[in-house]
Amino acid sequence: MTAPTAPRAFSSGPVWAHPLFWLAFFAFAHIAVRVAVSPALKWDEAEQMLWTQQLSMGYGSQPPLYTWLQWLVNQVLGPSVLSLSVLKHSLLAMTYAFMYLAAREVLDERGAFWASASMLLMPPLGWYSVRDQTHTVLVTAMVCAAWWLLLRIARKPRSLDFALLGLVCGLGMLAKYSFAMVAVAMLVAALSVRTTRSALLSRGWWWAPFIGLLVVLPHAVWLFSHLHEATAETIGKMNIQPEVGRAQGFLSLIDGVAASLLLWVLIALWAFRAHWWRTPVAPASPAIHQMLLRFLMLVMLTLAGMVLFAGVTSFKGRWILPLLCVAPLVAFAARPQLQQDPRAGRYSVAIFGMAVILLVAAGVRPWFSGLRGEVDELNHPAVELAQELRTAGYDGLGTIVASDHMLAGMLRVRFPQALVDACMSAKNSVPQCVADHAERSRQAGKGLLLVSRADRIAPDWWEQALSRVAPQPVRSIDLPFHMVREGTPAAHYGYVWYAPK
Repeated sequence: MTAPTAPRAFSSGPVWAHPLFWLAFFAFAHIAVRVAVSPALKWDEAEQMLWTQQLSMGYGSQPPLYTWLQWLVNQVLGPSVLSLSVLKHSLLAMTYAFMYLAAREVLDERGAFWASASMLLMPPLGWYSVRDQTHTVLVTAMVCAAWWLLLRIARKPRSLDFALLGLVCGLGMLAKYSFAMVAVAMLVAALSVRTTRSALLSRGWWWAPFIGLLVVLPHAVWLFSHLHEATAETIGKMNIQPEVGRAQGFLSLIDGVAASLLLWVLIALWAFRAHWWRTPVAPASPAIHQMLLRFLMLVMLTLAGMVLFAGVTSFKGRWILPLLCVAPLVAFAARPQLQQDPRAGRYSVAIFGMAVILLVAAGVRPWFSGLRGEVDELNHPAVELAQELRTAGYDGLGTIVASDHMLAGMLRVRFPQALVDACMSAKNSVPQCVADHAERSRQAGKGLLLVSRADRIAPDWWEQALSRVAPQPVRSIDLPFHMVREGTPAAHYGYVWYAPK
């Protein structure tokens, strides 16, 4: 079976039959569920609320693109749970849409729908991205967009597509530095196949590196002078320990790959069974399929090399997801006859069922945590805490310094006119951090609010926080958690309010 000569995004038919309709439906549904379920924030959400208080060329170990986009959305919707959810689920919808468009270059509508929707069966994207992720969502969207443009170029090179590919690759680097591995593997794989090499070196090819470098250059200049800051945290998470041995690294790599692909593989085998290997036919667009296979091979060799030669011992599914999200497209392009298989409906039903399950899970997760007696971030009474702080005298304008970044982000949503920060001993000197904020608040004629929560605070945080400012007694606020079983201890918050003079 060959690829359609002129693939269209969607065929004519009722609106509800189009994949785009269901993409939009589930995106809006997830936004509604997230806004309704809790005004509190998860880890990455709180981080974005703090970072978007100012524009920067970089944010710790992360490149700036996601935070820039969140800042733009905040200008329209305000710093809120709604703005966080709108950006994330718009990017998730774009991820599925770009992979659909990429697959349409080699498959019919049904196969393209499967290649795209199968990513829902990859837990790092289908669930954990909904639960709490930011940069992984954006870089995966850019990877899918890059695949779409590369496959368009492989079919028919155009200068515009080269320029767009350069733009997407530049944005991918500004989304997450791991995009570089994807881009290099894509380039090597494309150049290794005669047909795709000819297309990639066609007239106008230079637009891709030219546009890509223009996009990345300002951040690259910043990165050169902040290299340790941008890489230290990531290297720490990779747990580089050559002395531990290679076995731990390979086990972690296998676990990371399985976390991304195993659920999809099991459901695909359940749906089509022996039809995967019975009466095989030629792949759809053999040259493109060969390129895709070589890409996956290069990725796996690179990951194995990181274990063998760099001593990496920790891999996470969310890190591997952008590298392997094209795997369903590779599989369905290898077996295009499955698009007309009599069991095809089972696979589509399984995907739709999983989409519904994940939507329901997103809505009930704080209740589930509460009933188990394990209080989640979303169980915190954000609205009630803000009301109690106002009652205690806080004016909504003074600087807020919290003992952890999730509490800080939660209060940033409730008090959007205040400067909010987290002074944490793991990242900075708490006494100096608090003293600096106190001095800036005094000079600006504003007050200072110090606040903590009992379930996430260093034992000596208050002692450090008050060591270089005027001593005051720490006052308490006790509020019941939301969506928890009866008898769960109340949330305990401590605060000190320095009114403006």
